[in-house]
Amino acid sequence: MMKALFLQPPSYEGFDGGAGSRYQARREIRSFWYPTWLAQPAALVPGSRLIDAPPAGIGLDALLPLARDYELLVIHTSTPSFPGDVKVAEAMHATNPNLTVGFVGAKVAVEPDVSLRASPIIDFVARNEFDFTVKEVAEGRPFASIDGLSYRTASGAIVHNPERGILEDMDQLPFVTEVYRRDLQIANYFIGYLKHPYLSLYAGRGCKSRCSFCLWPQTVGGHRYRVRSVGHVIDEIRLAKQYFPQVKEFFFDDDTFTDNLPRTEAIARELGKLGVTWSCNAKANVPRKTLKIMRDNGLRLLLVGYESGNQQILHNIKKGMLIDVAKRFTKDCHDIGIVIHGTFIMGLPGETKETIEETIEFAREINPHTIQVSLAAPYPGTELYRQAMENGWFDFDHPEMTDERGIQIAPLNYPNLTHTEIFNSVEAFYRRFYFRTDKIASIVAEMVMSPEMMVRRLREGVEFFHFLRDRAAAH
Repeated sequence: MMKALFLQPPSYEGFDGGAGSRYQARREIRSFWYPTWLAQPAALVPGSRLIDAPPAGIGLDALLPLARDYELLVIHTSTPSFPGDVKVAEAMHATNPNLTVGFVGAKVAVEPDVSLRASPIIDFVARNEFDFTVKEVAEGRPFASIDGLSYRTASGAIVHNPERGILEDMDQLPFVTEVYRRDLQIANYFIGYLKHPYLSLYAGRGCKSRCSFCLWPQTVGGHRYRVRSVGHVIDEIRLAKQYFPQVKEFFFDDDTFTDNLPRTEAIARELGKLGVTWSCNAKANVPRKTLKIMRDNGLRLLLVGYESGNQQILHNIKKGMLIDVAKRFTKDCHDIGIVIHGTFIMGLPGETKETIEETIEFAREINPHTIQVSLAAPYPGTELYRQAMENGWFDFDHPEMTDERGIQIAPLNYPNLTHTEIFNSVEAFYRRFYFRTDKIASIVAEMVMSPEMMVRRLREGVEFFHFLRDRAAAH
């Protein structure tokens, strides 16, 4: 077995490129998801090490001496960070010319040829679901025998091996919490709407929905929800409780944890027996009965992708959600006592000044506890990217997702809506949602009830206004 270093490279200050990031960018407040996609293959390779540089504050100078200690370097990359990640790989290879260098992630999964040609020191990229592909590389198998691998031969030729079959038995994957315990400081991981410290993991992969903008199902996870057994999930939570007694909340980062309602209810009941507080992603269509079972068994919060308050835009992006159903679901959550963090996207196909206004008013009406407003991000490999290329929604040949500081930009524009108008709508959305008397009162009440929350919300408020200032300067 090769001695392997798994690396989320240093990037822009505060850049969140981890597995759970729906958009790899700097956040409005300091936020980091766990590098679960990287931890999973690391758990398969004995003697490996995982370094998640951005949340740990590890720079390139501190990394370079480590290059001499390893034979294999596996870097998780993204479209925004790829140029910088290549420079990190080149610097580490210069320190140790015998280092075998590979890249994983959605970016290289859909652009393996372009990615390999970006630098002669990149020996391979592991496409799609890459866990066992990387394991076989670490075992020293000949590259030509490894499915799912694209690689550079000794002569410099680029070869793309056959696709690897999708993993059906998800219980084959070892617990990522073992790697978290060994290599990560969980206090470094913050998400504004989750209790701190939190811990996130996956109970399954893939999503049957066909949302045109969503990165992971279209590039790595697939459109079939493949799940770990209930017992396998609960065993890991039980172990995590033992390893991390300080954790206040567990988050299931499955694209949609609620896709399989009987299984969702079964997991909830087992979590209830463990007495843990937990949260998950959910579609805005979960029936009240299931919501009640989840809430009665420790569920605190649902992360819900509403995206837009305009029904036609939801049809355009194949969201599979009806506004009236979403409203009823949200009211059920409010009634039962489930907190909602709602996410919205500005600049999706069909967006106009009028639909932006409609979405802001929709958000104010349904009133989730907190929100995240993002810009439509047409990542290569998604249907949204293909549509943008075909319809001329870019002003350039290849989209940038962030500026030079890692702040999300608006890459799309439409005949009746400019980049600038879409970009500015994000700040307008935040201000009109949060700067309301009743919303301010609810946040103040939350702070008064908890001194810890008061300190946290004040810090986040300062970070939020600094972020808005940086956004304004960037545009």
